[in-house]
Order: sequence, then C-alpha cells, then structure tokens
Amino acid sequence: MMKLEICCFSVGCALTAEQAGADRIELCASRSEGGLTPSYGTLLLARERVTIPVHPIVRPRGGDFCYSTLDFEVIKQDVAQIRDMGFPGVVVGMLDEEGHIDLPRMREVMQLSGNMAVTFHRAFDMCQNPMLAFEQLAQLGVARILTSGQQQNAELGLTLLRNLRHANPGPVIIAGGGVRLSNLHKFVDIGIQELHSSSGHAVPSTMRYRKAGVTMCSDNESDEFSHYCVDGEMVAMMKNTLALVAPLAQSLYRQQ
Repeated sequence: MMKLEICCFSVGCALTAEQAGADRIELCASRSEGGLTPSYGTLLLARERVTIPVHPIVRPRGGDFCYSTLDFEVIKQDVAQIRDMGFPGVVVGMLDEEGHIDLPRMREVMQLSGNMAVTFHRAFDMCQNPMLAFEQLAQLGVARILTSGQQQNAELGLTLLRNLRHANPGPVIIAGGGVRLSNLHKFVDIGIQELHSSSGHAVPSTMRYRKAGVTMCSDNESDEFSHYCVDGEMVAMMKNTLALVAPLAQSLYRQQ
C-alpha cells in the first residue's frame, strides 16, 4: 500500500491531515527553517490527540547538519524524551565535516531510539556519496530515508530516487520535496512506496486589528497576518489519486 506522510507544523494541522486520510505525520516547528524540533507542549498534545503515527523531527537549529558537541547533546535529550513519550518514530540526521554520515553519532542515536523507527531526513540530500550513505544507513538499521534525490525538488531527483529504490533491501525511500498532486504519479511509476508532502497553504489571520509596519523577524516581506496550514482537501485528493493510480502502476512496475 502506498503511504502518504504529511509534514505538519502544528497539532491542528496534524489533526486536519489525519481527518483527510494521511497515513503518517512528520511533526515539526519552524517551517521557515525547513523544520525544527517541536516544543514539549506540541509533542504532548500530538501524542494525546492524533491517532495515526506521528514521527517528530529532531533538529536543534537551522542551517547545515554538522553539529557541535552542544547541539548533539540537545539532539540526544530530545530523542530520549520523544522515545519516553511513546512516539512510534523519530526523524533525525547528522553529517560530518566532509559530508558523510556521522556514523559514531548516528550509532548513539540508534541506541537511544529504542523501539522507535528512525527516519534519516533530508540531510541525506546534502551528503557526498548517496549510495554509500544508503548502505551505511541500512547497516545502522535506519527504517526510512526522506530524500528529494539530492535535487532542489524530488521531481528533478527521479533518477537517484529510482536508483535508491533498486538498491533495496534497505531503508524505505520516502520521496519528499515538491511532491504534489500534479506529479505524484511520477514517483509511483518508479516504484516509490511512500510520499512526503506539506500540502499546505496560507491561512489569513482572524485578527481585525492589524498593526502596520511591525514584523517579528528581519524579513520585511514576512506577513504577520497569515500562517501556514495543511490543506485538508488537497491531502484527500492526493490520497484518492494514489488509490486510483498506485495499483496499476505497481503492477506494471513488478512486471518490468
């Protein structure tokens, strides 16, 4: 069965995605930085209220994936907390200075994760040798790799995604980065079993009074009176489309 994972930046969005038929949630904070570790309150409410699997991301800051000693201590504390809260999975990733998988630290994270399924996130798209990285992550016991095929979006990365798919047995490849209703059939056609999408849109603020000329960040283009939210109708359309196209495409793929 094809699975659709939705990236959510709030518990409300996670509930919307669940109601629309999502199979799994990647729970994050800070969309503008590509996803950071959610707060304790967000984790607690997600654990209590969302019934489909929720895999929180553990990423202590934006920027690269080569972490200081203090960054790594934060990562370990967050992984342990997510484990102790009973989440079924966690999303994490680390590279060394040369762009290879940081194997010593990933081994520690795998041990800390206990029974949680570990997804190595799009740090994979920044690594130097993706096929070697795939083999190393397989040996570590990583369950999934979220990747755009080392391109700006997953549609441009179809060639590497196909190669990684053929490299199995190993971690499940989740195609992510620009996956949308209009192109999801391209990933199904190459045998990808899991897709990752934000499926979001901007939602206007409910405030009637709007202070002009003041923003909460240095980006003057930022709109303080809207926020990003999952589009439940879009999630439902993606799930319905997968239900239609996936069986035929997978049958053809197995015959190749």
